[in-house]
Amino acid sequence: MRRAASFLALLLCLYWTGTQGESGGVTGNDITQTEIQSEILGVKSTSDQTNISPDIWAELKELRDMAIEHRVELRKLEQENTAIQTRLTASESKNAVLESKMNASENEVKELQRENTVLKARMKTSENVMEELKMENTDLQSRVTASEDKRKVLEARMNVSENEVEELKMDIADQPKVAFSLGLTDDGLLGPFNTDITLKFSKVITNFGRAYSPITGLFTAPVRGAYYFSLNTVDLQNNAWSVVSLYHNNKRVLWSSNYNNGTGSNRLSNSLVLQLEKGDVVYLVLRAGDTVYDNTYNHTTFNGFLLFPL
Repeated sequence: MRRAASFLALLLCLYWTGTQGESGGVTGNDITQTEIQSEILGVKSTSDQTNISPDIWAELKELRDMAIEHRVELRKLEQENTAIQTRLTASESKNAVLESKMNASENEVKELQRENTVLKARMKTSENVMEELKMENTDLQSRVTASEDKRKVLEARMNVSENEVEELKMDIADQPKVAFSLGLTDDGLLGPFNTDITLKFSKVITNFGRAYSPITGLFTAPVRGAYYFSLNTVDLQNNAWSVVSLYHNNKRVLWSSNYNNGTGSNRLSNSLVLQLEKGDVVYLVLRAGDTVYDNTYNHTTFNGFLLFPL
């Protein structure tokens, strides 16, 4: 009974010591071997008084050693636990930083996705605009091509026209210039004569090509062609006929006549177009017994010109 009581007392002491170390009182490091030996000596003296056997002391020593080892191991475990907690806190801090960065990255990704969506929409709009511009460009190219074709056609026609103009210029340059306009005389009344006479228009107003001779009164065709002729005469005799004829070579082709009944001057006017061969002659003839009148006002005239060569 006494052995059991002593053993229980030692165990209670060890438990109290361990409890104090856990609650912040005496720790494992504070229990020195001197204090343990004092407790053992106290127990030993009590045991001597109660006559405890030496085997109990050996068991108590072993229990003491085991308690010390357990406290040392417990301290190491506490230190390791503290280090692990420190590392865990650091890891949690890192995790928090990483989570913050991850959230920022996710927000950036979402923002980039929104921007990408906007860019895709703008790209689609740009592609549509580009397609429209391509269509407009194609239409413009077609119109430009058509315009160039028209321009080429116009240039070709212009070249043809220019060539024709040049040919006409050459033809005109080669074509003889034939035209005359004549007045009869400044002496007043001419006639009457006993026979038909060729009127010689002595007042040359124009005589291009010099085809008319005021000496002979004949117009000589320089080339084969169509010619226009006209005549105007005035006669002052009252109650008389006035007859002037136009001859082609020896053939009368125009007869102009009028009767003056005494009411004023007798006027004749006529014209025609003749086809002449080169060397043909044209002239005016006054009938025998008739008269014509002219002065500086050119009342009696003879005109002609080449329409075109044949």
